[in-house]
Amino acid sequence: MAHTRHTGKPALDPARVRSEFPVLSRFVRDGKPLVYLDNAATSQKPALVIEALDEYYRHYNANVHRAIHHLAEEATTRYEEARTVIGSFIGAENPREVIFTRGTTESINLVAHAWGRKYVGADDEIMLSEMEHHSNMIPWQLLAKATGSRLVYIPVLENGELDLDAYRERLSSRTRLVALTQMSNVLGTINPVADMIRDAHRAGARVLVDGAQSVPHMPVDVKALDCDFLAFSGHKMCGPTGIGILYAKEELLETMDPFHGGGEMISKVSWHEATWADLPHKFEAGTPNIADAIGLAAAVGYLSSLGMDDIHRAEQALTAYALEALRTIEGLRIYGDAANRGGAISFVMEGIHPHDISHFVDQDGVAVRAGHMCCQPMMKKFGHPAMTRASLYLYNTRDDVDRLVEALERVKGFFNRAT
Repeated sequence: MAHTRHTGKPALDPARVRSEFPVLSRFVRDGKPLVYLDNAATSQKPALVIEALDEYYRHYNANVHRAIHHLAEEATTRYEEARTVIGSFIGAENPREVIFTRGTTESINLVAHAWGRKYVGADDEIMLSEMEHHSNMIPWQLLAKATGSRLVYIPVLENGELDLDAYRERLSSRTRLVALTQMSNVLGTINPVADMIRDAHRAGARVLVDGAQSVPHMPVDVKALDCDFLAFSGHKMCGPTGIGILYAKEELLETMDPFHGGGEMISKVSWHEATWADLPHKFEAGTPNIADAIGLAAAVGYLSSLGMDDIHRAEQALTAYALEALRTIEGLRIYGDAANRGGAISFVMEGIHPHDISHFVDQDGVAVRAGHMCCQPMMKKFGHPAMTRASLYLYNTRDDVDRLVEALERVKGFFNRAT
């Protein structure tokens, strides 16, 4: 079963959790306590993840799968144990279905090249939503140009939810793939991907789920969803940067061509041809990111120890508090009012540029994101080149939200005086 479930234990205590993250004790900007609200971009790391990386480099640094000396055997064992731990976390049936990549972006590109170029043709359609991150848009644009296939988009409604009627109407026998985020990095919307996957499968399409914003925050079980592909990144879920996962059904991976060529991904090589290694190594050419795979497994173990259900409930409660608090600020408009949403909260303030907001709240020690959030087409649809985003995670507290609101009120007061 995916994730550790918890019964009869106290609810998640973010104040206690934050003590396990060294950077959150920092003071910035002339001695102000750090309030970190840029978690949708990257999360902070607990001490045990940092220690796992340190342990690898100090005690058993070696390449994997290539030698029989003690350090190599230990490194290989820990690397493959990491694959098993991560596979169990998302409910994968077999560790062979878990491919280590550099992150969500590379995972999606892998599918676009290794599956898409083999199975998507000139008469086919690839369906995306209008809320997709560029990482789940650009690879399909490139594939469509290479194959002559067509991109079809699911509209986003004014409240930030997908138009599911339009989705079902646009599914057809020509739909080869649906590539869909489970949670929007801008609007916070949590899409009903299980239902959408069932609809896509009935139409004969495969489904890729971008889990970059969902896997860190809520239980995600690939077997329950029945997704064909799932992509996510370690750095957004308390793990290291430069490591991520592609989950894919084993029968699909078996038929796909390699994405990268080189060492480790081969079985036999002659002067003019080669045969491929068994799964999952067919898709992991060269020396892998050993330390960060082990670090990601440590992060997964940490999240599991807290309980993904408990994390999700705590974040939903904090998100509700934050939304209510932010709506008290006159002239501030939040984008994304879906009934089911997570803690990515994007907003604009009348007469103040998002970059100015981010700069001024940073003077109060509050870290938020400003920009187009790698969602330029959707931003244009909503009439803004940029927004400000505060994004919550398991170590954020009501005090963090209050600090944000106070900082925003000061920004508003400064600009009112300036005008």
